[in-house]
Amino acid sequence: MSDGSALAGADGALRCPWALSTPDYVTYHDEEWGRPVHGDDALFERLSLEAFQSGLSWITILRRRPGFRAAFAGFEIASVAVFTDEDRVRLLADPGIIRNRAKVDATLANARVLADWAPGDLDELIWSHAPDPVGRPVPKTLADVPAVTEESTALSKALKKRGLRFVGPTTAYALMQACGLVDDHLETCVARSAP
Repeated sequence: MSDGSALAGADGALRCPWALSTPDYVTYHDEEWGRPVHGDDALFERLSLEAFQSGLSWITILRRRPGFRAAFAGFEIASVAVFTDEDRVRLLADPGIIRNRAKVDATLANARVLADWAPGDLDELIWSHAPDPVGRPVPKTLADVPAVTEESTALSKALKKRGLRFVGPTTAYALMQACGLVDDHLETCVARSAP
């Protein structure tokens, strides 16, 4: 049983314990989670997937990611923004995604809102909430990793104020972790950024 500190994987490298349950997680952890993501469409994808993850395990979303990308036109904001009622019906019947009506509707509504933003606005808004890494404690165990922070609460409020849905503080913090606004890899994790 782990105390929440980094554990050795099959290759002997220390990793965040959550990353070791499946090869899918190891790859995601090592190559993507916590790495900076920029670009409105890329951030729209991550925001949408984090919203779909709400109440589910991330592995469920990760394994369906190709299906999500196919169903939602690669998460290209301009394309999703013009989805029709027929597209909504198609999405709700698509076994390759999570067929949650509220989450599908939020994704479509968010695309319509974002289509009216200037290019780069989503990127700028999200990254403006990145905390200063100087002085931020480096997590030693999973118990040191928060679920919500002042910055994620502020980001959630800013996104909601601009009309986005399914973007609560916990979802906003998961987005911040996934997109590299914060580095929550544990102190001894092989994927931790150099100081």
